[in-house]
Amino acid sequence: MQAQELKRVLESGLLSFPLTDFDANLTFHPGRYAERLEWLMPYGASALFAAGGTGEFFSLEPEEYSRVVATAVETCRGRMPIIAGAGGGTTLAIKYAQEAERLGAQGVLLLPHYLTEATQEGLVAHVQAVCRSVSFGVIVYNRGACRLTPASLQQLADTCPNLIGFKDGIGDIESMVAIRLQLGDRFAYLGGLPTAEVFAGAYKAMGVPVYSSAVFNFIPRTAMAFYKAHAAGDTATTDRLIRDFFLPYLELRNRGQGYAVSIVKAGATIIGHGAGPVRPPLSDLKAAEVEELRALMNKLGPQ
Repeated sequence: MQAQELKRVLESGLLSFPLTDFDANLTFHPGRYAERLEWLMPYGASALFAAGGTGEFFSLEPEEYSRVVATAVETCRGRMPIIAGAGGGTTLAIKYAQEAERLGAQGVLLLPHYLTEATQEGLVAHVQAVCRSVSFGVIVYNRGACRLTPASLQQLADTCPNLIGFKDGIGDIESMVAIRLQLGDRFAYLGGLPTAEVFAGAYKAMGVPVYSSAVFNFIPRTAMAFYKAHAAGDTATTDRLIRDFFLPYLELRNRGQGYAVSIVKAGATIIGHGAGPVRPPLSDLKAAEVEELRALMNKLGPQ
């Protein structure tokens, strides 16, 4: 898939990040992961991100990363575009991106480099190096230690033709409006604040109508219904779902650091598509919290 083809895919509908399946010993389980992808694909997401944030990229060693991406590519070949996560320091991020391209992924999401802050010059050099190391499409994730300004993104747009996407996980309205107005349709713009459905209306008003959904992992029917209502301007439906499900869900998610991943794994277990426990330093929901989530999900009906 050419970079501009991937850009059109990103702009066409709901996106999601499948969980990575671990067994009781926290070892990657490729068979269950393939089953997960087979289950999710028919619901209608436009693309899936293998080994992304919700897929615990940060906990995978390089050999596991290759197995995760290879399993996703092989399982979804010809049916669903696979975008792989890539991150860490520049040298490591390049290796991940090149491995994803070698395995047949359609692009990479460049996750933040983690820990240390950096100048805009350093961030530009980092993104440029990754983009220049591959030929397929790259999406940069504006979050954490990677906070790009409109001027930096303009420089990247001018020097990296395969940088085709900008995902925002910061929520700075002034910055997002400035980026969108300055760069126009040069990038596909994705909402990336967790939980994205709560922020979808505000992002759409800023010219960012597409987002990635974590809850697609365990309530895919509701996630698609919300997205379709959002795209159609059906605020009665989106407001109802935000009030009745997403706000209580956020209250539960916000009880623990790292629960943005843990609660999704708990939901997948409840729905009958468990992906195993999260890896340390994340921790799983407590038993009582799982029951609260179960009660909240039951109100939505079958998924």
